[in-house]
Amino acid sequence: MLKNIYNYINKWRKNRNAQRNFLLYSSAVVGFIGGLAAVLLKYLVHLMEDISLNISGHLFHILYIFLPAVGILLTVAYQHLINRDRMEKGIGNVLGSIKRNRSNIGINNIYAHLITSSLTVGFGGSSGLEAPIVCTGAAIGSNTGRFFRLSPFEKTVLIASGAAAGIAAVFNSPIAGVLFAIEILIGEISIPTFIPLLIASATGVVVAKILYSRQLFHLATEGWAIQALPFYVLLGLLCGFITVYIAKVGGGLEKGIFKNQNRYVRALAGGLMLGMLLLIFPPLLGEGYHFLQEVLDGNINALKERSLFPTWLSEPVGMMLFIAALVLTKIIAAGVTIGAGGNGGTFAPSMFTGAFLGLLVAFTINQTGWIHLNTTNFIAVGMAGAISGVMHAPLTAIFLIAEITGGYALFIPLMIVSAMSYIISRAFNTHNMYWHHLITEKNIHPGADHSMLNAISLDSIINRTYYSVTKDTSIDDLFKLLAKTAVNIFPVLNSNEELEGVILLDDVRKIMFTKETDHQITISDIMITPPAMVQHDDDISHIMALFDEYDIWHLPVINDGKFIGFISKSALFIRYRDVLLKQHKEADIFATK
Repeated sequence: MLKNIYNYINKWRKNRNAQRNFLLYSSAVVGFIGGLAAVLLKYLVHLMEDISLNISGHLFHILYIFLPAVGILLTVAYQHLINRDRMEKGIGNVLGSIKRNRSNIGINNIYAHLITSSLTVGFGGSSGLEAPIVCTGAAIGSNTGRFFRLSPFEKTVLIASGAAAGIAAVFNSPIAGVLFAIEILIGEISIPTFIPLLIASATGVVVAKILYSRQLFHLATEGWAIQALPFYVLLGLLCGFITVYIAKVGGGLEKGIFKNQNRYVRALAGGLMLGMLLLIFPPLLGEGYHFLQEVLDGNINALKERSLFPTWLSEPVGMMLFIAALVLTKIIAAGVTIGAGGNGGTFAPSMFTGAFLGLLVAFTINQTGWIHLNTTNFIAVGMAGAISGVMHAPLTAIFLIAEITGGYALFIPLMIVSAMSYIISRAFNTHNMYWHHLITEKNIHPGADHSMLNAISLDSIINRTYYSVTKDTSIDDLFKLLAKTAVNIFPVLNSNEELEGVILLDDVRKIMFTKETDHQITISDIMITPPAMVQHDDDISHIMALFDEYDIWHLPVINDGKFIGFISKSALFIRYRDVLLKQHKEADIFATK
């Protein structure tokens, strides 16, 4: 049945629709399904959040300690026993799939993120749901493209469309969804990619509004006063440095805690650590949007709720110290949650951190009596500053907050704080958290050059036709070999096919044209050690870097310790040109159909 439907759709597509039009239809489908996924995730998390917040009495504080561990344990068990470790957590893995796996993402990622992130955050895990919904939307887009056998370029567009729909549906922010996909996933803008993103994002928002219009939170900001400008500048500086802190601390903890223990011990220990943090700082529970909404409404006393020391928080100094502690500990709680095995992201923790940093600035300045700052405005602008610095996505940050507030009254402060935070963050971290991990851990780089290089198969450029010699080969035997071949380099191998050195034709020429050649010279006298060798599992981008670093034209390739052939820079350039022409041809065909 499904096969008949599939064949019918493909026949209809080929006979009556241009490929570009079909991609537009596909983006609408991806946006619709992505919107449904976001609605389901929002419903599940709001349901669990309401249940947890309605728990009252002394027992509530005890549950603070144990509930996160239960959620993380269930997440780890699902990932291990049911999903068989096939789920790819984090936005970084989506980028990796685009760059390395021809935009193919496992179909299990469509539902696995919804289940695991709901378990993690629903039981109090202090992480965000935006990364899981991005991964879910990306998986929807990728598998839609695979179902219709679309090209890697078209699958990439659908991945970005699914991610845009997810972000747009979660925040009811269609423009922010499009900009997120462009700044984080695609990195460039063109009409063939922009229009599908618009369609998917708008579709996702419409679905969310129809089925589940409840917002994660809402803002009611006012116009900003020129007298507050210096304090917005101060907030921009603080946001920049706090995003560096988020990248260092959060990135380190997310790599894993208690690494020498098995996954269940890590989950239990990490969950209990998180529980202790929640016991001291209740606003760290889950995404933290409940408490964030309260302070946005001007009810700062809500931070005393379920606190172990409400009397101390009644003093302004105590409240300031408590808010400062929330700024510093939210990313620790998020890192512990993810590092222990929970599923979530740093999007919401970053927003929380920026919001409470803005609250800290406004609350502290207001206590001095110098000037009265609009607390809600500073909370909103702080969120944008944190997103801009952590994700290196200033446009997403600006328009997300502008859309949430329902207007552009704060546009100038948003621009100032987002730009300052981005500049400071870039000064310390060239790439955002996602790319930093891919570059340092997996040698995957942004940009088309690295993508096209890594699209080249190493085996396709290895020259396995070579003429080897040994260290004992005489110079006369080498001269005879030269008369039969046209190669410029010879490997020197031992009896185990292991490389001991290479002979360069330029070095042989010096001997050939010498009037008095010493015929007792052997290969060991003229061979050299190659400046670098390539392992069979090395990345093409790494190989290109070796060519540039040592300014050479040939590199030997080793597999399991044995020599298997040479790679020449000229062969690599030829294959790179072929890949470049192929990708441009795919894009041009799509754009003209």
